[in-house]
Amino acid sequence: MKARVLSGIQPTGHLHIGNYLGALRNWVKIQHDFESIFCIVDLHAITVHQDPAALREQILQLAGLFIAAGIDPKSSTMIVQSSVAQHAELAWMLTCVTPLGWLERMTQYKAKTEAAETIGDGLLQYPVLMAADILLYQAKVVPVGEDQRQHIELARDIAQRFNSLYGDTFTMPETRLPIAGARVMGLDDPTKKMSKSATGSGHAIGLLDPPNEIKKKINRATTDSNPAVDIETMGHGVANLLNIYQAFTDATSEQVRNEFAGQRYGDVKKKVIEAVVAGVEPIQKRYAEITADRTYLNGVLKDGAERVRPIAESTTRLVRERMGLYNLS
Repeated sequence: MKARVLSGIQPTGHLHIGNYLGALRNWVKIQHDFESIFCIVDLHAITVHQDPAALREQILQLAGLFIAAGIDPKSSTMIVQSSVAQHAELAWMLTCVTPLGWLERMTQYKAKTEAAETIGDGLLQYPVLMAADILLYQAKVVPVGEDQRQHIELARDIAQRFNSLYGDTFTMPETRLPIAGARVMGLDDPTKKMSKSATGSGHAIGLLDPPNEIKKKINRATTDSNPAVDIETMGHGVANLLNIYQAFTDATSEQVRNEFAGQRYGDVKKKVIEAVVAGVEPIQKRYAEITADRTYLNGVLKDGAERVRPIAESTTRLVRERMGLYNLS
């Protein structure tokens, strides 16, 4: 029997090449090796205010991009988090066994609260909901980025605490990452990871950006003060451009060094533009075909929810029984 894998992305902002190279492309590679569940985590998205109409549109856009990038809905399961009510139900039951101190020490929570005048309780409970997503399906492997590793460790702590209090209930998720994805940095600030939430127009390359927009963004990308590529002393911006090129072309590090050493930045950027445009073109073409019929997308998401609901119901039924809650039967 294949181990179950689960991962998800928030339907906020616009999916960019960092999301694709760092996560989505890896999901495509591993999807047939596991019993795969890929989740559009809209309940996580509303921990901060979202425009309702925009959120609904972004959910469908993300579903279309999942498929366009290569997720096969016939062998993998795609779901919208809020369409399976047990995500929220289990999150509440896990909240009741999670010490407050565990949540207050989460680095992402501390970083976000420092930048906000007021915060909703959902932001504090965010990692408990993430734990519920994982534990609901008894997922063994959770392929996420390094920035989410602390949340996976918390999910393990919560599962261990629950199992200790109420008996063996949850599978312990593994913190290993099946495949190391490319870490793509912002074009405007290559010391920071490319982000969907960044506001700068030159920060990220969207998966649906047209070629002229991709060209403009890469031509404006930060480099360094050297007149040409110096492999030994290149700055973060140059390293980021070469990393993007390597990820899209599958070139080896040695091939990249040999090709770009001593090249002027105008020539470097031209090659990176060509690689990115060639890499996203088939995704964009497939996306246009998929989204021409929203009925198909809605059918995929409905089918996904129906597939996983028996697993979700089985887990929450067991948790209610273990905690002494009333089961109507």
